[in-house]
Amino acid sequence: MAYEFFDVSRSLSSSIGTWPGDVPFSLEDTFSQELGDSVTVGRLKLSIHTGTHVDAPFHYDANGETVEQLDLSAYWGMVQVVTVWKERGALDVPDLGDIDLLAAPRLLMHTAASSLADKDFPVDIAYPSVRLVEQLASAGIILLGTDAPSVDALDDPYLPAHAALYRHGIAILEGLNLSGVPDGLYELAALPLRIEQGDGSPVRAVLRREV
Repeated sequence: MAYEFFDVSRSLSSSIGTWPGDVPFSLEDTFSQELGDSVTVGRLKLSIHTGTHVDAPFHYDANGETVEQLDLSAYWGMVQVVTVWKERGALDVPDLGDIDLLAAPRLLMHTAASSLADKDFPVDIAYPSVRLVEQLASAGIILLGTDAPSVDALDDPYLPAHAALYRHGIAILEGLNLSGVPDGLYELAALPLRIEQGDGSPVRAVLRREV
């Protein structure tokens, strides 16, 4: 059996776009073979919400689970990728097109954000409405992923979609790059790091399908 793989992660580098005011990404050598050390050892500095990442409920709810407490089963399994043509604003079920929400228990939304370079942080995004979240929950969706940096409007401090997803036990995966990925069914692997008391985690998100 042969498989085709799609890496749907953003590349972490010093040029990657970050939330305004958040910690920029940096990678520095603590030890370097070029300087005579026996090994090269790098030191990372970044926000948990840089690039492709999961949100733990603790990110938006002070009483929510931290990342090491998450149920990992949500981040590995069958997923449906769907292109959303609406470029900005709240999304409802018709904006997902003529898809079967029962086809897979995970859903990735391919929006205009995937067309941006890694260095470009969007100024406006498409995001799920609370009504859409309710429909996803009714269809048994356990994970919602987006190529945008948030599942809420970038300037909304109340985070209604985050709250609705949490209320229905739907995991959140953000900052994907779905450019070049055809709509359809795949196997997703996007496991968070085991960070104690973490409010989220960077991930290497990968899709696989039989060919």
